[in-house]
This record gives sequence, C-alpha cells and structure tokens, in this order.
Amino acid sequence: MQKTITLLKPQRSGDMKINEMLVCSEEVQQAKEAGKPIVALESTIISHGMPYPKNVETARRVETIIRERGAVPATIAILDGKVKVGLTDHEIDVLANRHDILKVSRRDLPYVVATKKHGATTVAATMIVAEWAGIDVFVTGGIGGVHRDGENTMDISADLNELAQTDVAVVCAGAKSILDIGLTLEYLETNGVPVIGVGTEEFPAFYSRQSGYPVDYALDTTEAIARLLHTKWKMGLSGGAVVANPIPEEQALDSKEMDHMIEQALAKAKQRGITGKEVTPFLLEEVKGLTKGKSLEANIALVQHNAEVGADLAMELIQLKK
Repeated sequence: MQKTITLLKPQRSGDMKINEMLVCSEEVQQAKEAGKPIVALESTIISHGMPYPKNVETARRVETIIRERGAVPATIAILDGKVKVGLTDHEIDVLANRHDILKVSRRDLPYVVATKKHGATTVAATMIVAEWAGIDVFVTGGIGGVHRDGENTMDISADLNELAQTDVAVVCAGAKSILDIGLTLEYLETNGVPVIGVGTEEFPAFYSRQSGYPVDYALDTTEAIARLLHTKWKMGLSGGAVVANPIPEEQALDSKEMDHMIEQALAKAKQRGITGKEVTPFLLEEVKGLTKGKSLEANIALVQHNAEVGADLAMELIQLKK
C-alpha cells in the first residue's frame, strides 16, 4: 500500500502539484508521521551501476543495514511517472531487470514524469526528491564531479550544482576516482559546499582511501557532523554537504594502480567517442574488467559502509530537531 506524501516546502504558484506524483511506501510514511530518521538512497546504482544479481543483493543489503541501525531506508525512483520514495522488492526487481530504465538527473525529471516513463535517479535527482520529502540524509557510493580534461570539455556533473542548492547531506566515499578530484573540490569550494571527512583529513577517492587532497573539516563522530549540518541549515545557509567516508581499509584498492587503469579506460572511451552521461557507466565497467572484479566488490563494500554512517547521522539529526 502506498500513500501520497505531504511536502514540507511550498511549491511556486502555477507549478504542477508535486503531491499528485510523489508517493511513498507505507514504511516511509509511517516513519515520517512518527518522526523517525529516514535515509534516502539512489536507484541508478541498481539500474546502471551494478550487474544483476549484485545490484538487487546490494540494494536490499543496504536497506537492511539502515533498518538495523534504527533508521528507515527510502530508495527513490520514478515508475510510470510516479516519483517513488521507498520501493517494494518487486519495484527494485523492475529497476534491476528492465532495459528501458532512463537515467534521471535534474533536467530529466519533468520529461520522465510527464511521459509516465520509468527512471532511476542519480545523485542530483535523488537529492531533489529527498528535499521534497523532508529527508536530510542521502547515502550513495560516490558523487559525480568535474571529469578529467573538464576545464576544456566543461563536462561537469549536475551533482555539484545540486549540492550547492539542495539541503541534503550526501554520505559517500568521496568522488569517483575516474574524475578530476582536484577540480571537483575547487568547484565545491566555489559554491560553498562543505566537504567533511569522516575520521579522515584526506578526501577519499572512491575505491581508494587517499586522493592527495584535504577535506575542509575532519570530524570523528556522526554527532559532530550532525551538529555542523544542523547549525548550517539553522543559519539559513542553503545547500548540502559532502560527508566523505573512506572505504574500509581491508577493501580499499591501491590508488596508483587504480589511476593507471582509469587512464586506460579513459583512452578507450575517447577512442570510441563515448561522451556525456554514458561516460561514467562505461568507465566503471572497464575498470571492473581491468581489476578482475575487485572494483565491484570494493563498490559494494563502500556503499554498505556509507549506509552505516548515513543511518547513524540521520539518528543524530533527528535528536537535534527535537
């Protein structure tokens, strides 16, 4: 059974009523009514990020981790033009097995809703829907960013602009290592997005714990991170934050080896003329082959680790709101 969400923020006059298309699972609705912590989850990791059946197994395991730590998971996607906040097992299977699932960022939301199509939400789109639904914390693998050679191509992920304007904290293992991490951090700084390291002074690089670049603030506990976020939003400073949580040491891959493999994958993408939003899934698949599957296992491990931190952070934020 699903119910329509009541939005916390008023929509602009003349806008389509979001309430007519935004629905949540019974579990999420009950959590909202009871004031329980909720953690948003993206769906491109299911439809475009991992092969079957690892995608379904990971999605369900991440939801279980969040529940075990006292919070409620809300995986976000668009099905038949309805923006779903919280998915059933059947809906997760649909995302995992169909080949007509569109990859949805901010620009794609109105098209997919208007045409009643199926779509999996990226970091940017998940942040938007999470804010509509009053969810403060979102767990993902890694954020998008400025692509290598981005100063010439202007290939910059919409995730970064969303972080600058949408009030959602994104728990991630840093930026995907296929990106230009230095330029990504410069872009975030320019837009006033705080980058918080979870027990680390160095920004993690997805598969690796090191990137060579510092975070803005290193905080050791989710309680301290929650206080920073609560203070930011109480001050009226709009926008999200990057909560950079390094991959566990035992699953981390060597940063130099990964960089070499990424360079090989980038050269292959350029040779084939792959551009735009097709670049990231192509590179991730190439890297998986080059690492003989180790990168996929690392991806799964870091997402699960992020779920633990995200659930704890959501619990702390709820306490500060009381």
